[in-house]
Amino acid sequence: MSSPALSLLPTPTLLAAFMLTAIAAAAGRQCPTKCGDVEIPYPFGIGAGCFRSKGFEISCIANGTNNPMVALSSATRTIPVTSLSVAPLPEAKVMLPVAYRCYNSTGGTMSEFDGHVDVNKHGVYRISAARNMFVVLGCNTGAYTVNSYSNGTGRYDHQYYMGCFTYCSGPTSATDGRCASVGCCHVDIAPGLTDSLVNFQHWPHDGMEEYSPCDMAFLVDKHSYGFRASDLRMDVSRASMPVWLDWAIRDDSALSCAGAKNSSRYACVSVKSEKAAAVLREKFQWQEALPRATMCLLQVDPAMVTKPQCICSDGDVSVFAAVSYWCCISLAFSLLAVALLFTVIVCHKRRMNQLFQKNGGSVIQQVDNIRIFTKEELKKITKNNSHILGKGGSGQVYKGTLEDSTTVAVKASIEVSEALKEDFTNEVIIQSQMIHKNIIKLLGCCLEVDVPMLVYEFAPNGNLHNILHGKDNRHLSLSLDLRLDIATESAEGLKYMHWSTNHTIRHGDVKSGNILLDANFMPKISDFGTSKLLGRDEDFATFVVGSMGYIDPVFHQTGLLTQKSDVYSFVLLELICRKPTIYDEHCSLVIEFHRVLAKDNSGRATFDKDISVTEEDVFVLEEIGKLAIECLNEEVEARPDMKEVA
Repeated sequence: MSSPALSLLPTPTLLAAFMLTAIAAAAGRQCPTKCGDVEIPYPFGIGAGCFRSKGFEISCIANGTNNPMVALSSATRTIPVTSLSVAPLPEAKVMLPVAYRCYNSTGGTMSEFDGHVDVNKHGVYRISAARNMFVVLGCNTGAYTVNSYSNGTGRYDHQYYMGCFTYCSGPTSATDGRCASVGCCHVDIAPGLTDSLVNFQHWPHDGMEEYSPCDMAFLVDKHSYGFRASDLRMDVSRASMPVWLDWAIRDDSALSCAGAKNSSRYACVSVKSEKAAAVLREKFQWQEALPRATMCLLQVDPAMVTKPQCICSDGDVSVFAAVSYWCCISLAFSLLAVALLFTVIVCHKRRMNQLFQKNGGSVIQQVDNIRIFTKEELKKITKNNSHILGKGGSGQVYKGTLEDSTTVAVKASIEVSEALKEDFTNEVIIQSQMIHKNIIKLLGCCLEVDVPMLVYEFAPNGNLHNILHGKDNRHLSLSLDLRLDIATESAEGLKYMHWSTNHTIRHGDVKSGNILLDANFMPKISDFGTSKLLGRDEDFATFVVGSMGYIDPVFHQTGLLTQKSDVYSFVLLELICRKPTIYDEHCSLVIEFHRVLAKDNSGRATFDKDISVTEEDVFVLEEIGKLAIECLNEEVEARPDMKEVA
C-alpha cells in the first residue's frame, strides 16, 4: 500500500522515517491526539499543521454529547470515523451510507441515492478487499458497484464491476441469517477499489411496498453484518454500514535534496543538528547550510548512508567531517545519476520492445496496409492527447494530425493478454481488410503502450446519437431523405461485414453512438468491440457486453451472438422517432412503439414531427416502422437478415 519510493525502504528504516516526520509535525504546536473515544495518530490530525497532507485531515464535530463525532474532512459529505490505526495495519474504520432506490405502490421510483461519497479525492484510501463485502437487499432486484471515476484504459468505462441479484416469491420468502439470493445476496470485492457508485437494475416492483419498499446496496465489514428479514424495511435515509479502508502515503515522498529543503516532512529537531547548521552558515558563509530535511533524509535512507552517523545523529560529528561527508555523497550521487540515466534509457527501450511483442507486433508488422506508429510518433500526432473527441468503449478518443495533414481519430483498443493476443492480431488484420465506404477505415496502430492505440480515419460530424439527441443539435433539421440515406448506407456497411468479407463478422454493439458521420453525413460503422471477443468460427461471446436498449435479448440471456443480433440492434426506430432507446429515465422506445402500434394500429404518434408532415411522409414512416418491428422480433429466425434490411 506504500508508494514506490517508500516501499524501497526496509521496515525499521521506514518506521524511523515515519517517527521523525511525526515528531517534526508535532513540534512547536499542540495537536489533539484524541476526539471522543477515537485516538488520532499521526499522519492523521485535527487542525492546521497537525496532519501530514490532504486526505489525512480529521474533523472533531461537537454533537451536543460528551462524545463528539470524528469524521473525514476531505469527503463530500459527513463520513463518521470509528477507528484509526497505524500499526499493525494502516487502517481506518468508517460508516458509509447505504445506496437505495425506493418505489411507490405502482412500482415508480420515489427516491434514490447511488451511494457515492468521495472519500478518496486525494488518493489516500482503498476499500479493503480482505475485510469488506458488497451486499444487495431487496426483492427482484440486481445491483452492481463500480469506481465512480473512469479509468480511461481497457475495454470498459470502469476498472471494477461487482454485484449480484435477489428475488422473493412473496413477503415471507426471506430468512434471517441467510444471504443467498432470497432477499439478500453478497459478493467479495476486487482489490484496489477506491470508491463506490451503485447501479440498480429496474425490475417490476409494484405491489411489494409493504415488505420490500426499497432496493438497497452497500459495502460492509464482512464480520459485522448478518442479514435479517426486517432489513428489507430499514430506514434507508438514515442507514449506514461499517467499512474498513486501507490507507497509505501515496504522494511523492521521493524528494530530492533541492525539494526536501523546503519540506517539513523530514525535518530534524535535534539540538546538535540545529547547532551544526548554524556553524556551517557562520564559518563558510553558506546561504543555505545542509538543510535539516536533507540531513534527516540521509539518516533514514540506507541507500544514501555508508556509516551510521550523520548530522542528525546523537553522536558528536565535527563540522569538517560533515562537509567532507556531504561532498562524498554529492560525488557518489553524480556518478549514480549517470548510471541511473543510462539504465533508464536501456530499460525504456527494453520495455517498449516487450510491449510491442506482447501486443502482437511481430504479426501485425507483416500486414501491408497497416502503419505501425511508435509511442513518440503518436504523442506528436495527438499533441500529447491534447484534443479529446469523446469517450469510446475502451477509453478516450483523441483527435490527431498525420504528417500529410490528414486528420485522424486515435482510440484505445483492448488490453492484450497472452490469451487474447491472437484474437487482437486477427481483429486488426480483419479490420485492415474491410474496405467499404460505410465502414470506418483502420489506418494504423501503436503497440508500444500497455493498451494498443488504433488510428482511424476521422469523421468530422461525430456520431449519429449526438446528431439526433445532443443538446447542441436539438434544433438541427434532418430531412426524411437524409435519415433514409443514413439507414440505407448503415445497413449496407453491416451487410458487407456479414456477407462480403473472408470472415463472418458480427458487430455485437450496433447503436447510434457507433455510427459515425463524415463531412457529407455519410454513415460509417465503427467500434468493433464485441467482435473482438469471438474467434473466427464461434457464435458465443466470452461474456455479454453491449448497450441496454439496443442489446438482442437472446444475446443478453445466452451469450449467443449472431448476425441477427446486429439486425435487432439496428437504429430504424431511433431515426424515425428521434428518441433514444431509453428516454425520460425509464421509458423504452421499443416498448412505447409496440404500445402505440397495438392501440392505434399505427406508429404515427411516435414519429418525429419534423419529418411526418405529409401523408406521403407518414406512409413511408409506417413502412419503415413495420420493418423495424420485424428486426425487433424476439424470435431470431423470424428476423430478416441484413441483406433484406438493406
